[in-house]
Amino acid sequence: MNVLILCTGNSCRSQMAHGFLQSFDTNITVCSAGTEPAKEVNPKAVQVMREVGVDISKHYPKLVDQYLNEKWDFVITVCDNANESCPAFYGEVKSRIHIGFEDPSNAKGSPEFIMNEFRRVRDEIREKFSRFYKEKIKTQL
Repeated sequence: MNVLILCTGNSCRSQMAHGFLQSFDTNITVCSAGTEPAKEVNPKAVQVMREVGVDISKHYPKLVDQYLNEKWDFVITVCDNANESCPAFYGEVKSRIHIGFEDPSNAKGSPEFIMNEFRRVRDEIREKFSRFYKEKIKTQL
């Protein structure tokens, strides 16, 4: 089972989704990439994932182009911009779906408010990707 998770910057939401999905089942191949990758994974994303026992500190943003010719069971976009600008895949893609989330890196306010936004989005990602795993992946394994 091969899953590619796409976002614009591949620095926050797609990295959190990647970390969760891989933590649910280490036997599936999970990759993440961006249409316009950032320089690094957002440190706040790394921090809030560490809080729930998922280490994404070794992850780094990648350009989606490196995955265009590969075979994917699922290509999942997690932000509206990536969904709209998702490139055409030349390899085999069995299912392309969108599971959207707000971008916590756009949050404005106190440091506490911003961290709580990262935690809120993290928890939404965990819940939706857990459901996706149980309904779409686990049933096929």
